[in-house]
Amino acid sequence: MGSPQKRCSQIEASLEMMKAGSVLRKAKSHIWRNRHYKLQDDCKTIAYKSNWALNSYSTFSVGDVEAVREGHQSDVFLSMAAEFPPERCFTLVFHGRRGNLDLVAESAEEAQAWIQGMRTLIENLENMDKREKLDQWVSDLFIKADKNKDGRISFKEARRLLKLMNMDMNEDHARLLFRRADKSKTGMLEGDEFILFYKMLTQRTDVLELFQDYSSDGETLSHCDLVEFLREEQLEGEGSHEHALQLIQQYEPSDTGKTCHIMSIDGFLMYLTSAEGSIYNSEYQRLYQDMTQPINRYYISSSHNTYLLEDQLKGRSSVEAYIQALKRGCRCLEIDCWDGSNGEPVVYHGHTLTSKIFFKDVVTTVAKYAFKASEYPVILSIENRCSIEQQKVMAQILKDTLGDMLLKTTLDGKVPSELPSPEELKGKILLKGKKIGGLECLEVDNPISGEASDEDEASETLRSSPTTDSSLSESKKSKMNISKEISDLIIYFKKVPFRGFEHARSHGKPYEISSFSEAKARKYIKEVGRDFVQYNTRLLSRVYPSGLRTDSSNFCPQEMWNVGCQIVALNFQTAGLEMDLNDGLFSQNNRCGYVLKPDILRNRVECFDPDRPQDRRDYCPLNLAIQVISGQQLPKLSKKEGSIVDPFVRVEIYGVPVDQTKQETKYVENNGFNPCWNETLEFVIHTPELALVRFVVEDYDKASKNDFIGQYTLPFSCIQTGKSAIWTLGVSLHAKIYNFIYDFPSCIVSDVLQGFATSIFYRKMAPAFAPLLCLCTLK
Repeated sequence: MGSPQKRCSQIEASLEMMKAGSVLRKAKSHIWRNRHYKLQDDCKTIAYKSNWALNSYSTFSVGDVEAVREGHQSDVFLSMAAEFPPERCFTLVFHGRRGNLDLVAESAEEAQAWIQGMRTLIENLENMDKREKLDQWVSDLFIKADKNKDGRISFKEARRLLKLMNMDMNEDHARLLFRRADKSKTGMLEGDEFILFYKMLTQRTDVLELFQDYSSDGETLSHCDLVEFLREEQLEGEGSHEHALQLIQQYEPSDTGKTCHIMSIDGFLMYLTSAEGSIYNSEYQRLYQDMTQPINRYYISSSHNTYLLEDQLKGRSSVEAYIQALKRGCRCLEIDCWDGSNGEPVVYHGHTLTSKIFFKDVVTTVAKYAFKASEYPVILSIENRCSIEQQKVMAQILKDTLGDMLLKTTLDGKVPSELPSPEELKGKILLKGKKIGGLECLEVDNPISGEASDEDEASETLRSSPTTDSSLSESKKSKMNISKEISDLIIYFKKVPFRGFEHARSHGKPYEISSFSEAKARKYIKEVGRDFVQYNTRLLSRVYPSGLRTDSSNFCPQEMWNVGCQIVALNFQTAGLEMDLNDGLFSQNNRCGYVLKPDILRNRVECFDPDRPQDRRDYCPLNLAIQVISGQQLPKLSKKEGSIVDPFVRVEIYGVPVDQTKQETKYVENNGFNPCWNETLEFVIHTPELALVRFVVEDYDKASKNDFIGQYTLPFSCIQTGKSAIWTLGVSLHAKIYNFIYDFPSCIVSDVLQGFATSIFYRKMAPAFAPLLCLCTLK
């Protein structure tokens, strides 16, 4: 690695080379274009232009880049690997849905300079604390407002800035704040004056009132004041004295305040919007669940048609889709395998216009990224439509590429009475697919090929696809040849047709798994929900979207989770409510992709009925009241001049049928900057273990559909205690909970002050921070 001094010198040299600029080839398929790229002096912006663009540069922010990949690690470079040596190639991966940027340098040294430089800049941004990020954002605002670039802004420029910040402030009030900030009396605001103007604009009266309630002098929080706040509001007992000192040292921006052990309003706000006030109890952010139970007792984050970046009729297949799914903690990936030319199996959505990628490239990608986000097992759901010959090729690719990661036999060499746990299978990749015989036959000398019953999924997809000729349809009970080489690699996830709950009770083996279309699963949930719950306490089930969803839309996974279905496969490439719920459920337990099902769905003796939660022995409904108070800095949705959002907040509860409900506030007209609602929404939650709470912010539109601004979904069980908030780049919700009271028959068990905050994950890149303050009560 070299000495730290040498590394610093290399980084400086890399940044200087980037500032000088480089001609890099932008690769796209087999087309390439030369562009001039250079790092701006602010070290946070990359400017680029084509040769024919004269002096006109376009830009993107370093903060838009999520990662830098070296060599041939993209679809484009994999398809043209022979044209450019890997040491000259690198890929910039952007946040959100923006496509990758594949670049080729003139030399390996130049490529390394850009790779090392970009990684350093990204790391620097990630390591900035909240104050630095806020200062950076305010600086960006100033630069944006300063149209003539003279280092000062006029009132006219400030008014234009307010519109950009999504605020239509009364002109007289705006002018009053401008004059107060103009300490130099020049009619213009310079750097420090602009910061003062910004502070006046963003003053949080709600937080200020709370601050003053505990401040002895109305100006600061003394050490004793802060201790009182921690004890009264955060319910801290022993250790609050030490914790108060720690908070002052960590969040108070003034050195004088740190020395005198006092906290200013700025420090108090920084504390409330820090990780200390995160929505999640830190116990639930780490790996807090028991990971030693059989794997069928867990919800498993699962993807459908994982290879697709777009729809399933003519969308693009890509290894990038597998990378993104694995990075999001997905642990069950689908691979649809078909015969390719030259004896190489390919992956795509059969009998459609989706593009094809090589099976070997998919497996190579899985091998590289399988355990970067989570060390727990990855399941490859193989939809095997290949000939015997190409199945043998598949098996060899799997064994050669995955090596010891691939599970090739049971852990103890015996047929299991229960499935192994995620803990026992750590670092392993398992195959799910059709198999000749059972695990009992592993040591038997099987013939080269055999027959296995085809399962519902492939058949239903073929039957329901509007592009499929009827001659291609297959019976659900059709037989298909399976090679011994592939069959032998199916260990704990043998796919079998579902023949009814009674048959499963008497004949089902723990290593068998059946798949259900969303329609079938919904039918069983409605007609025999208790039987489905019991089935899922013993065996594994997978639910997948209907083949009629040609746009790769998703079904709501909550009703499948309510009956304990473990593998609820969704189209990860399709944003929306359904993926919001999936992300919310799997945001806990260190985002490892496995969440232990509630005890009511693991209990084989007392069968839970989602339609009748009141029949539970420990039934205890909760009354939830959420007072939505205020918000700040919601992003603009329209680029139209003068356009400002009319925001409102909707709170949605997902869980058992009786818990499914939503309520919303009135909208605030023309104010996305600091809207105030002060409305209370009330709910009853009957089964907290299964409940997800979703906060949604939308822009009201009288004439058309409301525009989505942002959302955040969290498991109810992960709520943090005390006053809390979160400050994230993007959109976030801030909330406080008081009087968390559990009501049992004829007695009140506890009266606990609790709180949480939520972060809205924005489906587009959000331009600002957006806190939302709520007051929540449970009883």
